[in-house]
Amino acid sequence: MTSPHQMPSLTGNFGPPNREAWQALVTKTLKGGDFQRLVSKTYDGLEIQPVYQRPAGADVTAASGVAEPWGIAVRVDHPRAADAAELAAADLEGGANGLALVPSGSFAARGFGVAIDSVDALDAALSGVMLDMIALRIEPSRDGDNIAKIVAALCERRKHDPARLSINFGLDPIGVMAIAGSAPTAWSDTAAHLTQSISALRSGEFRGPFITCDLRPYSEAGASDAQELAAGLAAGIAYARALESQSMPLGEAFSALSWTVAVDSDQFAGMAKLRALRRLWQRVEEASGVASRPIAIHAETAWRMMTRRDPAVNMLRSTLAAFTAATGGANTISILPHTLPLGLPDLLARRIARNTQLVLQEETNLWRVTDPAAGSGAIEDLTARLCEKAWKLFQEIEREGGLVASLANSALQARIAAVAKARFQDVASRRSPITGTSEFPNLSEVPTAVLDVAPVIEHPASVTQFVPLASHRLAQPFEQLRDAADAAAKAAGKRPHVFLANLGALAEYAARASWTANLLAAGGIDVVTNGGFTSSADTGAAFAASGASVACICGADATYDLLADATAMALKAAGAVTVLMAGKPSANEAALKASGVDQFVFAGQDVVAALQQVHVALGIANS
Repeated sequence: MTSPHQMPSLTGNFGPPNREAWQALVTKTLKGGDFQRLVSKTYDGLEIQPVYQRPAGADVTAASGVAEPWGIAVRVDHPRAADAAELAAADLEGGANGLALVPSGSFAARGFGVAIDSVDALDAALSGVMLDMIALRIEPSRDGDNIAKIVAALCERRKHDPARLSINFGLDPIGVMAIAGSAPTAWSDTAAHLTQSISALRSGEFRGPFITCDLRPYSEAGASDAQELAAGLAAGIAYARALESQSMPLGEAFSALSWTVAVDSDQFAGMAKLRALRRLWQRVEEASGVASRPIAIHAETAWRMMTRRDPAVNMLRSTLAAFTAATGGANTISILPHTLPLGLPDLLARRIARNTQLVLQEETNLWRVTDPAAGSGAIEDLTARLCEKAWKLFQEIEREGGLVASLANSALQARIAAVAKARFQDVASRRSPITGTSEFPNLSEVPTAVLDVAPVIEHPASVTQFVPLASHRLAQPFEQLRDAADAAAKAAGKRPHVFLANLGALAEYAARASWTANLLAAGGIDVVTNGGFTSSADTGAAFAASGASVACICGADATYDLLADATAMALKAAGAVTVLMAGKPSANEAALKASGVDQFVFAGQDVVAALQQVHVALGIANS
């Protein structure tokens, strides 16, 4: 028997790995196929290779020099002060150590939020909250200056030592302006007022940060990662210049800043984005001659990835986003409760959001590793190229006169809109699938509980000076289709449905029939299925008996060659208003259309447009 010390090496018969040998094997596997099929691209045009080698001499990019848990921030957003205080207390008792105060009217309020019009109102909303034992951040709003004063007054009322408090005052007049599409005053006047507010807070011994460069409005408008970063850099520079122009030393101006970033479920891209933001601002500090210090980054799970349909899937997306934010080096993280797109989240939804972070922090121990991406070939490469791209886009904004000027001229918005269009095209074609909405939708989902509080619908300003940054969720086009189908189902007493004209044996039609059912369900449409047919006459008879008005032919290509023409004619003869066919149009497209096929459904097409056509055929009214 061989002793453990005599065991042969498992790697002894293998040479050192190298990319050339790997690529030779890949080329052989592809059998002459294009290697570029394995290379994907980001919305910034950056290539993502299938494999990377570990880089030498990678630097750690971290929030601080020591590994420490990130702050867990939860929303205070209930319009009734007593309820807001009760929910906040439950979250803090359950393990959160920070609050995100969401004023009513803030874009982050999503139609809810706390009315902060007096010290008494704020005192009631934060009743029982010991401000000297938690971190407090205030979400940006139009009334940010006045809210900052009210917060300071509450601290004075409660006799807190401001120097010992952790408060991010969340002032972001540029972000508020970008969302509104207008500026109430000239930027020079805004800068002067901003400086006065910060100086007053500093004289009261508050430490700040006082300003947040909020990247979420750009994310929700559809921006690429580099565009978000460029806007974040440009915002920081604009604020620093504004404060310096009012005689504030540049070092003090820089220390007043923080950043708020949306992180979605694209793990590697999100980690690279957070790491790139730190590196880019360090470059700004070096160029400005200011001593470098770790910047404060608050990450929030991205609103644009949230869905109203099958909202439980939001928990999966948010878990991955929070993991990304934690491993990317965020100082504090907020998870949007999974039911927020449906209404004001209840205790259970808030608890799930809070506990997700607690599990990641205390059971997964993510915080114990400082910058786990350091040395990763994939993430280091993406971070570096994201820095390069973002810097070029930042310089473009600077050439336009800075962020305020670029927004006022709607230049930045136009570039973001082009990326947003590409995003929605990818969602519509299901190249970017949304689980539970565009893929694997659940037509039998039950209503999800939210608190009985009606949202306040914010209407756009009647007068806009430039194009505002609109907030989008990527799932909205599919949700509109589902809403229309649900309304039709309610009016008719049954769900709109399509007859599946399955041809041949189960093995021949199963793949396309299943795919078609999934596609139609994404538009709120059910199917009437069967065990397959071998004659067009039987197919037509079954369709007539089904009570459906639309049919979809499903089968294998070889079966189509034998039966598709006759089946289409039989379906039309049986009263089909529209005949669909699963699969890309072939050389027989003209003949098939002549036989009665009205529409082809296939992978890669604009599914939203295809489903809209099916809705028309079924008589479903879309707004």
